Order: sequence, then structure tokens, then C-alpha cells
Amino acid sequence: MRAILCKTLGGPDGLTIEEIAPDLPGDGEVAVAIKAVGLNFFDTLIIQGKYQVKPELPFSPGGEIAGVVTKLGRNVTHLKAGDRVMGYVGHGGAREEAVVKARGLSLIPEGLSDEIAAGLSITYGTTLHALKDRAHVKAGETLAILGAAGGVGQAAIEIGKIMGAKVIACASSDDKLDFCSRLGADEGVNYDRQNLKDALRALSQDGVDVVYDPVGGDLTELAVRALSWNGRHLVIGFAQGEIPKLPLNLVLLKSANIQGVFWGAHTEREPERHRANMDQLLAWASEGKLAPHVHRRYRFEEIADALGALARREVKGKAILVP
Repeated sequence: MRAILCKTLGGPDGLTIEEIAPDLPGDGEVAVAIKAVGLNFFDTLIIQGKYQVKPELPFSPGGEIAGVVTKLGRNVTHLKAGDRVMGYVGHGGAREEAVVKARGLSLIPEGLSDEIAAGLSITYGTTLHALKDRAHVKAGETLAILGAAGGVGQAAIEIGKIMGAKVIACASSDDKLDFCSRLGADEGVNYDRQNLKDALRALSQDGVDVVYDPVGGDLTELAVRALSWNGRHLVIGFAQGEIPKLPLNLVLLKSANIQGVFWGAHTEREPERHRANMDQLLAWASEGKLAPHVHRRYRFEEIADALGALARREVKGKAILVP
């Protein structure tokens, strides 16, 4: 089978496509014929050794998959060969067949495409966990989303609206904000030409209740300064590259909460809650309440183009890799 391999740490141009022997599933595992792989910003980091998870070389990128079960390992009872499944695998998805833990997979509802299913696990799973389990967003609250045109940004807009929040999309261009408006955002802030703190406070009566922050860098402090009393700042990631350092007096004076969202660890530590969240997302998607935007479908041979677009923050919605 063909696999995209990271054999030495570095940029996406160093990835290779090679024929390798397929693995056999072990205890609690299944083999899945891959139909679609969701790519994410962290894929640009993991191949450089800059992500918190550092797989042993060589490995394949690709942390979320959709496909068809082909073989069962021992002690797998809830799946059978031929089942269409999706799920989070951490890494290793960018190959024609992958052996993964069966407990992390969910059945794809009839009528839902592989590409859409592959794009739900990480961005939408992270976002539902963040907004529901961590911030406990309530109807009528104001939710500000940084990097709102990206994959997690789109998820935050859609799920925020389902939960009844007023959504303020924050992005680096008017074109991206137009995209966010079409997704359902109520307001928009272009932080390349507006002061983020001032713009957010102008759009909220007493400050924003929740900030969803996958960007980091110098935007984080500005967003914290725009929080309301008892506001919550969700730390999702650091797409800007710089991990911010906050003056903690800002947190004290607002009685605010800085809340970390380590979704990957959540899936391992709280598997039942994670499975319930995935079932909810799949139900919403099959009902048409979620409509993940596929920015582009990339062939295996175009993996460098896909990861380059993610690194340059050009992707609106999801980048999907197909064998």
C-alpha cells in the first residue's frame, strides 16, 4: 500500500510517498481502508518535531480519518468488516490503509460523505469539548472567535450558534470575514486593521463572555483585556507561532478564567464523554445543522501544497487529503 512518510524532521517538501507492507490489527484494533484524511495545523508542526506529540520516525501525518473497516483484531465487538467509520487517530492516517484502535472510531451515518466525516473529529470535537465541557457556554452569551475562518474557527461559529451564543468572528482579512458571515457569524473584526480589544468591547456591552483562541501570539492579551466579568478565555493552540505570556493581574481584575483545552488528552482520559460528543456531532451533521466547508481536496502527491496552505493560514474550513 502507499503511505506518506515523514522519515526526517523538517518541512512538507521532505515527505515521501512509498509502498509499504500493511500492518495486521492487534488486540482491540481494526484495519481501515482510508477514504479521506482531515489535515490540521498541527500536522505542519508534528513533521518538524515541534508538536507536543513526537512519534517515532518514520511515521505518517494525518490525525483524523474516514474509511471502511477491512479487518478485525481480537476483542473487537462493536464493529464489523464493511462498516464506514471515522475518528481521531493522532497521526498515521495518511496512508491507504491504517491500523487503529477500535474504541476511537464511530459509525458514519448513512448519507454523510467520507470527506465531511473526516473533517469532524479534531476541529469539531475540540470545539464542542471547549464550548460545552470547558466554558459551559450559555444561550445569549457573547463568543469571540480568533482565527475564525480556519477549521476550528468554522467549527466554533457553527457550534456557537447551535448553543445560542452571539458570535463575533475575528480574522485577518475582510475576505475571511465575509466567509465567516456566510457561516452564520453575527459580527466581524479584522484584527489586521482594527485594535482587537477596542473592537470587541465596542461590539459587546460589558465585554465578551468567552474567547476561543487557537491563534496565540500578541492577540491573546488583547482578547483577555476584552473579557467581561467572569469571562472565560479558551486556550486552543498557537497558530501564530508565539506562546503568549499574560499579565495575571488582568485575570484577577476580571475574575476571569484561563481554560486550557487539550482535546487529545481528553479523548484518552474521558472516553465516554468524548464518544458522546462525537455522536452529537455526527447527528448534527447528518441533520444538516453542521456543514463543514471543504477548502480543497488534495491528492497524496499534493501533501506539500496542503500543509503549506495550512502553515500560511490560507485554508478556509478543512483541507482534506484523499488517496
